[in-house]
Amino acid sequence: MATIKMTFSIPEELAQRFLRRVPSRQRSSYVTAALEKSLRRRDEELVRACRLANQDADLRAAEREMAALADPIEEPWDESPAR
Repeated sequence: MATIKMTFSIPEELAQRFLRRVPSRQRSSYVTAALEKSLRRRDEELVRACRLANQDADLRAAEREMAALADPIEEPWDESPAR
């Protein structure tokens, strides 16, 4: 797998804890695992929020109203010559 070197700024106290507790040869994999876990959790929260929104009757009614407006709106300048 390709890797990318990145630079981050984090609070000094957190950085010191990280440096004390995670051996130098394990830091990249530690950060990778932490990022993966956090991003996975965010993705799961987004999926959960979407599922809840899709169950909302008011939202479904609003979507039906918007779908009824799906006809293209013809603007008077659509047929004007290009500049």
